[in-house]
Amino acid sequence: MNSSIVESFSYMVREKGLDKDVLGGIIEEVFGVLVKKQYGQEANFEVVVNMDKGDIEIFLEREIVEEVEDPKTQISIEEVESRGNDEELEVGDDYIEKIDLSSFGRRQINLARQSLNQRIREVEKEIIQKEYAEMLGEIIVGDIYQIRRNDILVNHNKHELVLPRSEQIMRERYRKGDTIRAVIKEIKKTPNGPVIIISRADNIFLKRLFEIEIPEIFDGIIEIKDIAREPGERAKVSVESNDPRIDAVGACVGMKGVRIHAIVRELSNENIDVINYAEDPVVYIQRAIAPAKIKQLEINEEEKTCTVIADNDQVSLLVGRNGVNIRLAMKLTGYQIDIIREEKQFDEYEEDIELVSLKEELGSDVVDILINNRYDTAVEVLSAGLDKLKEIEDFDEAQAEEIFETIKSQFEEEE
Repeated sequence: MNSSIVESFSYMVREKGLDKDVLGGIIEEVFGVLVKKQYGQEANFEVVVNMDKGDIEIFLEREIVEEVEDPKTQISIEEVESRGNDEELEVGDDYIEKIDLSSFGRRQINLARQSLNQRIREVEKEIIQKEYAEMLGEIIVGDIYQIRRNDILVNHNKHELVLPRSEQIMRERYRKGDTIRAVIKEIKKTPNGPVIIISRADNIFLKRLFEIEIPEIFDGIIEIKDIAREPGERAKVSVESNDPRIDAVGACVGMKGVRIHAIVRELSNENIDVINYAEDPVVYIQRAIAPAKIKQLEINEEEKTCTVIADNDQVSLLVGRNGVNIRLAMKLTGYQIDIIREEKQFDEYEEDIELVSLKEELGSDVVDILINNRYDTAVEVLSAGLDKLKEIEDFDEAQAEEIFETIKSQFEEEE
């Protein structure tokens, strides 16, 4: 019985990675409780566990007396002599006897087994929690073994990790058996043990990928200052070189983009903009909203707000598809960015359009009326504005608006 108990827990040492001394201490504690139940809280005993030999020995120490008053702590000299002890023991001496586990009864032994199993599970949970606590923020590689509605279970070193839907890249499709890379994001304590949360959507995952693919970042020559990301869609990363001889953006992108492309492929073709960090918020914001060109930028550093004035044709670039460019710029810089759309002044165009060349679009009568009112070119009409056009007696309001829009459209086509 002794060896079978220890052997079952020796298996725990081999398969679960439990420390021998820790397991031995648990066994001693559990069997100590068993001895106290049978011999009382005052019992003087020792539990010896030999994990290598697969043996548990329990030694009970009792005082030798003439007449026993408490059999749990005393033994009579007569009983000692009847046992044929080789040592010459007298009243007042301590008598040490080895207790056979079978004397506790099968029920007590089974309770001990259950208690041991419970303690082992608790220790195993503590080991797992400690192991992954030391790995927080690090990338692991695991295998997908179950896909559920709201999360994915990943096997890593025989441990179950959870990739919640909120930590997945939405456009990715996962399949059972696939190998997956993710970052250890969080360890949640639950009654059933620690739950290890991993992520592919967190900014720290992107940062770790940069460290893996770009040696200068890993070595600390280039520093990642800020990251803004919409997983699977687009990301902006600002970097700064601690060595003036090294171009931070160039090093991150790599020759022909080989370094950044490796990261992009890992993230299911997530578009990544790498920009140079700047202490000056004006410069930093200008870089963050690229590739759009702006006319003016005003900031309020105290309120962390920024107003950007841009021509109408630059606003779409500034905002980006579904607003992603401006959202990421705000996340990256920490500034609320408001956009003021400004129509380009027509007198800024280098080329003009003679009205006589627009007779087909406007009609000869309209062109003659405009010329008679001292408008010879498209720029002159558009610069004067719609209100001035409405003042011409030959045109009603609807005609004036139609003429203005027609000239404007022709002018924009020319542009």
